[in-house]
Amino acid sequence: MKHTLLVMLAGSILLFSCNPRYYMPNTHNVPLLTQKGETNITASGAEGQYELHAAHAVSNSISIMANGGLFKPAEMDNGDRGSGNFVELGGGYYKPFNNNLALETFGLLGFGSMENRFPSTVDANPGTKGDISANIFRYGLQANFGYKTKYFEAAVSARFLNLLYNNIKGDLIYGGENQVAYLKDNKSNFLFEPALTIRGGLERLKLQLQFGGSLNLTNDDFFQENSFITFGINFNIR
Repeated sequence: MKHTLLVMLAGSILLFSCNPRYYMPNTHNVPLLTQKGETNITASGAEGQYELHAAHAVSNSISIMANGGLFKPAEMDNGDRGSGNFVELGGGYYKPFNNNLALETFGLLGFGSMENRFPSTVDANPGTKGDISANIFRYGLQANFGYKTKYFEAAVSARFLNLLYNNIKGDLIYGGENQVAYLKDNKSNFLFEPALTIRGGLERLKLQLQFGGSLNLTNDDFFQENSFITFGINFNIR
């Protein structure tokens, strides 16, 4: 994970726990836009996870978004750790049904990188450094449907994504398996990711809570995080 550029920010990638993790679903950007010129910005995250999301309605039906995230969980007592970064851009269509209901669809395109460092594996595997890294490319579709009032918002969203890995490097051996070979064998994954977003507060400033999941439809045993909870602050500008 040498190159990290958070452009207007979007999404996610890689979390680390007691075993390798090659993917972490990021917070969904759910702006619930309803009129031309409206801008929605959210700062969100969890422990070791920092994200920024922005969306803007460029016309009465067309919108754009940019998302980005940096993932750097705390190092374990034995020195094992992981990290990642992700940047994503999107564009799509939105439609308010009345003053309270909104529908959005976005096409998404993102890229980033991830790294796992496992010095705890080195003694059992002489000649290795316990590292693995890769670049990440992700594309797909996201749909949002929500209820929106002056002081409260709730929405369901779903992403359909293809997750790809390239430039896979390292020498990590975990559980007796060469992880570079493992990731190359699983370099393409189709994901379904639903989420529930709840916001409450003032008309222009709200607190956000989001619950989400990630189902790997290609390999349900893939080394990834399958769920997340993030907290955030949402700003709406008209």
